[in-house]
Amino acid sequence: MKNKSSLTWREKLHEVIYEADTAKGKTFDVLLLILILLSVFFVVIESIKGLDDWMYTFLFYAEWVVTILFSLEYIARVISIKHPKKYIFSLYGVIDFLSTIPLYLSFFLAGSTAFLTFRALRLLRIFRILKVTRYIGEGNKLASALKSSKAKILVFLFAVVILSLIAGTLMYLIEGEDSGFTSIPIGIYWTIVTLTTVGFGDIHPVTPLGQFLASIIMILGYGIIAVPTGIVSAEYSKSTSSGSLKNTQSCYNCGEDKHLDSAKYCNNCGYSLHVDE
Repeated sequence: MKNKSSLTWREKLHEVIYEADTAKGKTFDVLLLILILLSVFFVVIESIKGLDDWMYTFLFYAEWVVTILFSLEYIARVISIKHPKKYIFSLYGVIDFLSTIPLYLSFFLAGSTAFLTFRALRLLRIFRILKVTRYIGEGNKLASALKSSKAKILVFLFAVVILSLIAGTLMYLIEGEDSGFTSIPIGIYWTIVTLTTVGFGDIHPVTPLGQFLASIIMILGYGIIAVPTGIVSAEYSKSTSSGSLKNTQSCYNCGEDKHLDSAKYCNNCGYSLHVDE
């Protein structure tokens, strides 16, 4: 465990930028989220037509201030870690980069400022502050259940496609063009809309036989919705979880960010995760 005074400036910067478990780290992330929200708000307001000229001028300069601050933050993130490539090519790294460059691109590409709304994706960082990563184990269980259910769900979807093809063809033959069923694809479209209980109402059967068939399809729709849910639920109940809670600590040495709450050293490289106050 390292002492605070023995940390290098890069390690201290890393503590602030990457650690949501520390007071300074949490403050930094909260301020960053406020800045992101303001940035997205500016972009949304700027899209409104008919505002006073001074408002557009203010928004223009405000977006530049935010962009410069984001640029400085991105540079700080790169230089405060031992292996910058791991951050640059990570999900957060790519999002941070995309949220920074649109305004610079406006010098070369007209309309590129519209991509500033990418900054909304940076709100994903709130997961670190709220420690939603504690539930990553449950997320892994769900992903495992979906993966295990893949074959069953594909077979189920194939059966739905066959059913839609048959029912769509029957509706085309029964109702015909006078009721809006001008082709078999249109009949299939109506069947899918009905099976999923969406019911746009743009096409509907008018003959007694067609209405009878439609009633059967509507009833089947409720069962079809329940089947994949049951498949995934069954697989989910089978899956097991280690029950280990994760924290938001990021290793300065290797960038690993998946550690147990009780971990004092990185589980990837053994580097100290904590600093004595």
